[in-house]
Amino acid sequence: MKFEKIKTIDKLRELYDSPMDLVIKKEKNRLDKYTTQYLELSAFPVISTSSIDGNMDCSPRGDYPGFIQVFDENTVAIPDRPGNNRLDSLKNIIENPNIGILVLVPGFSECLRINGTAKIVTNLEILERFKYNQKLPKSVIIVSIKEIYFHCAKAITRSNLWKSESKVDRNVMPSFGKILMDQIDPSKSEEEVKKVEDLIESRVKTTLY
Repeated sequence: MKFEKIKTIDKLRELYDSPMDLVIKKEKNRLDKYTTQYLELSAFPVISTSSIDGNMDCSPRGDYPGFIQVFDENTVAIPDRPGNNRLDSLKNIIENPNIGILVLVPGFSECLRINGTAKIVTNLEILERFKYNQKLPKSVIIVSIKEIYFHCAKAITRSNLWKSESKVDRNVMPSFGKILMDQIDPSKSEEEVKKVEDLIESRVKTTLY
């Protein structure tokens, strides 16, 4: 397939209308009462980072509503809960502090976008702020806000993301364990696949915090 590549911003702009004045003016560099309230409602953001070489990573984060804590009007903090220990996002932040965050709230067709810089901290007094089930995160991501604004409802409206009739039956695909083992080594026996499935299920139950 031959692709017609756009090589300049001027050429790109020829395809699209100019953004409305409203779209430009909504961008702020600090939190207000509405963005703060939205963060208090959210239990699920996606963070985007890049290594110094430009290798990108996009990572989902989930916790209780309001776990993204507001430190002041220019600063928010996200605890790093147990995951797969690849540390892709954290390694990127050490090399390149630039970060983008997309914050979602179930039922809201609007989402919140935050762009800024991040650092990883381990101060005990900060870790204590995120204690849950008597457990502390190993580290906390501190984000200094450069840009923050609400994203309009079009994407979520088009996708019908929150509508119950859009929910897909999980059984249309194999289990996560089966998928992983097929990708790693399709020759594994059903017994070996079952062990991986049991391990994944156990870790979800026992290592959330």
